[in-house]
Amino acid sequence: MSQDWVARSLKSVWHPCTQMQHHETVPLIPVSHGRGAWLYDHDGKRYLDAISSWWVNLFGHANPRINAALKDQLDMLEHAMLAGFTHEPVVQLSEQLSDMTGNVLGHAFYASDGASAVEIALKMSFHAWRNGGQADKQEFVCLEGSYHGETIGALAVTDVALFKDAYGPLLRAARTVASPDARNAREGETAQDVARRAAADVQRLFEERAGKIAAIIIEPLVQCAGGMAMHDPLYLTLVRELCDRHQVHMILDEIAVGCGRTGTFFACEQAGIWPDFLCLSKGISGGYLPLSLVLTREQVYQAFYSTDVRRGFLHSHSYTGNPLACRAALATLAIFSEDDVLNRNRVRAERLTAALAPLANHERVKNFRQRGMIWAFDAIEPDAGRASTFSRRFFASAVENELLLRPIGGTVYLMPPYVLNDGEIDGLAARTRTVFESVIAG
Repeated sequence: MSQDWVARSLKSVWHPCTQMQHHETVPLIPVSHGRGAWLYDHDGKRYLDAISSWWVNLFGHANPRINAALKDQLDMLEHAMLAGFTHEPVVQLSEQLSDMTGNVLGHAFYASDGASAVEIALKMSFHAWRNGGQADKQEFVCLEGSYHGETIGALAVTDVALFKDAYGPLLRAARTVASPDARNAREGETAQDVARRAAADVQRLFEERAGKIAAIIIEPLVQCAGGMAMHDPLYLTLVRELCDRHQVHMILDEIAVGCGRTGTFFACEQAGIWPDFLCLSKGISGGYLPLSLVLTREQVYQAFYSTDVRRGFLHSHSYTGNPLACRAALATLAIFSEDDVLNRNRVRAERLTAALAPLANHERVKNFRQRGMIWAFDAIEPDAGRASTFSRRFFASAVENELLLRPIGGTVYLMPPYVLNDGEIDGLAARTRTVFESVIAG
């Protein structure tokens, strides 16, 4: 049965972020079902989902509370267009998220995926400045190594050559500033020193180009797809001050780092600031259904409020604010509240960090780092040829050891769901070390 599904998939399905030829040697895993932190194939083998299925599955597969909410919603309303109509789940979700920002970000605009949320924020920023009589503010700023999605607008503010280079002729150029990645620390520097240096780079650009710049986009605290580059919250505080001083919008991409992943529900809370636009997706629906949204301020909303339809934000998705997806998100927020998830995650994080200590001190490991429920380290591979295949070799070995782990280049990372028990935590750490030593040894 498993081989049949694999063969049929390879024939008919073009898989994402994949060189399909590689599956001639690294077979697909035909998933049958999921329970808690585990995925199971058709042969009964199981795999600990240590990356939350691309960072979306927060509370385990087949979570009974989210399942119950969706079953209830399915009997009432599966979908209705949000243009000219509204419904209870989208109103409740918008109100709850606004409350969680202290009503600073009081307006929610919905889409289906993270890249679309980034597109919305970019368009909304540009259009708000134009409606406000500052049509020259058309440029966007991103960080070195940043990743914000793979649609045309999102790619324009992405700085990962692997994703971007092939589409260069299609993209509008963005300005790039230094990353506050703490790994860039010079001798004697702290992570805060790196943050100050990177913020100074933003200041120089703003002083030269603020009249032309619409917004800067940042993935707060952790630049995930860029190699899990972690930075000090001070960077966000300093850039927020610069944005206020020079009239530049701040867009925070919390698609991967929001929903408790960095230790607070919104990553930016750790810097004590709020952006002008905050993008959410991935974990907001608990990993159940496609959903993304942009939260923004009253001032931005008022820039579009007019009797003139041309001043409106004329952007739409057919499944905007889908009731099923919003209901899954409401169930997800309820679990955060009812289970004291953020505090429980701190206990889980302490245990997993301690269990990973042998890896952190391994002679072939550098830059071991952790923020909330994200762990990462960089492998030292002296041979360039072996380094280029490290990720694929690691993935294959992990599967043999009942783990779903998918390194980014030479960076191994863990982003497990928030439901691991002590045994699963200890097993994850031990098996990750076993896999690493196996791959390094060749």
